[in-house]
Amino acid sequence: MAEIDRSSLAITVITAEEQIKGRFKLIKRAASSGRKLIQAYADLQANLAFFKTIQVLSFDEAALAHYETLRQPKIRIGTQDLRIAAIVLSVKGTLVTRNWRDFSKIPNLVLEDWS
Repeated sequence: MAEIDRSSLAITVITAEEQIKGRFKLIKRAASSGRKLIQAYADLQANLAFFKTIQVLSFDEAALAHYETLRQPKIRIGTQDLRIAAIVLSVKGTLVTRNWRDFSKIPNLVLEDWS
């Protein structure tokens, strides 16, 4: 990732949503533990700071059109993954993921695995 031009990198708003939800769950679980709560909030703050440094791709009208098209054949992957794929297709991007099992089911979706 260090070799990639940062201006060409982005995450989807769906990915941001999932990360924030995960942070909120950790905060809720850590509510009675002082040190864990401090760390949970620090991790949330780190995520928010990261989101300021990278382009976050929207779920807009173009993404919605792709999403509705992808729902027609009832591709058997999660709703959030389908939304991520729709955003990537709408911007003619490449999805970097290890989850080829699900995303490879999406026609015309360009995938890369950097792991």
